Amino acid sequence: MAKHETPLLDQLESGPWPSFVSDLKQQAEVRAKNEAGVEFQIPTECVDDLLGVVELSYKHGRTHWKHGGIVGVFGYGGGVIGRYCDQPETFPGVAHFHTMRVNQPAGKYYTTDYLRTLTKLWDFRGSGLTNMHGATGDIILLGTTTPQLEEVFHTLTHDMGQDLGGSGSNLRTPADCLGQSRCEYACYDTNALVYFLTNEYQDELHRPAFPYKFKFKLDGCPNCCVASIARSDMSFIGTWKDDIRIDQDAVNKYVENDPAYPANAGAYKGSKDWGPFDLEKEVLNLCPTKCMMFKNKKLFIDTANCTRCMHCINVMPRALKIGKETGCSILCGAKAPILDGAQMGSLLVPFIEVNPDNDYEAITEVIENIWDWWMEEGKNRERLGELIMRQGFQKLLEVTGIEAVPQHVQYPRTNPYIFWKEDEVPGGWERDVEEYRKHHQR
Repeated sequence: MAKHETPLLDQLESGPWPSFVSDLKQQAEVRAKNEAGVEFQIPTECVDDLLGVVELSYKHGRTHWKHGGIVGVFGYGGGVIGRYCDQPETFPGVAHFHTMRVNQPAGKYYTTDYLRTLTKLWDFRGSGLTNMHGATGDIILLGTTTPQLEEVFHTLTHDMGQDLGGSGSNLRTPADCLGQSRCEYACYDTNALVYFLTNEYQDELHRPAFPYKFKFKLDGCPNCCVASIARSDMSFIGTWKDDIRIDQDAVNKYVENDPAYPANAGAYKGSKDWGPFDLEKEVLNLCPTKCMMFKNKKLFIDTANCTRCMHCINVMPRALKIGKETGCSILCGAKAPILDGAQMGSLLVPFIEVNPDNDYEAITEVIENIWDWWMEEGKNRERLGELIMRQGFQKLLEVTGIEAVPQHVQYPRTNPYIFWKEDEVPGGWERDVEEYRKHHQR
């Protein structure tokens, strides 16, 4: 028997998709029956009360959660998000219902033993509700009380070799795709780099000192499976410098509609009849720079104008492959629409070798130069992308010591004037008049 009536939430179970409401009801029933005989360390009815407070929020059209103060674990400024209900008398089970962020492993690889241990811990000391995974990538443990935070933290760190993730004005937990561990398109080892960044910047991850949050996201190729270009302050997107490798025989198999060579690797098979594959319509005309040509049964790609969007590779994966000179591009400034609207990442480093042998020195130099500038010039709650908008991309190039290249140009400039700084002009502003008169006599 449900503790609270939830007619509004019940509607969310009526659609064709899985519903979080059904999951909450299932967990509430599990806790009520407690067939495993767990000695719950927080109120048994916490999930029942969670359903009740969410229903009330839907009814009133406003949240009934509040931030009632800073809460965390000793020595860390991040990793715990304090959550309090403003109706504690009505919903005592969620009077405080804190969230803990746990640092996910690179590529989100787990053993079943680890997952069982984690869920048993959270059933015992929390609500049993998890979110695998949050937007940043963390394992999200939803709902516990203040006295349980240190207990959970001790078990995670001492018994499970696991750390908390980031929250607040600090480095958030780095997230990546599967990379070279599973994917043939990956241009660098995303798992290795995210592991390095997580360990290298532990202090920045746990002790907030930034103007606002900062996110690393790593995509092994331009397909951007973790959407790093759209939602990270610094994204690392795999790319290559040389030509796309072409198997001309396979290209012609696609053109001839050989059933063993389905377009898009058969991803759209069975959804509808798309008709025969049309190379010109589905590949050549959709190339953003029109750098491809098919003539006399041969496919040509003008590498100088190829932007490595990978559309052609995705459509004809058996005919086209990424190049062999691989590395990554670094982009900066993507964010969600909080202050100045949503932004996509801006290209900063067109190509950089990803070299674990030198502890990724070239990458860390870019990171730390940017952080020094942002921490000095950034306003409170100003993301890196907003600082770039305010002070200009040229300033970003100056602080990183990166020379401007054509790939940095988003669109032609609209201001006809160019203003030079003195150190950019040979000899500065001062002139030797006598030397000048030698060449410009009156």
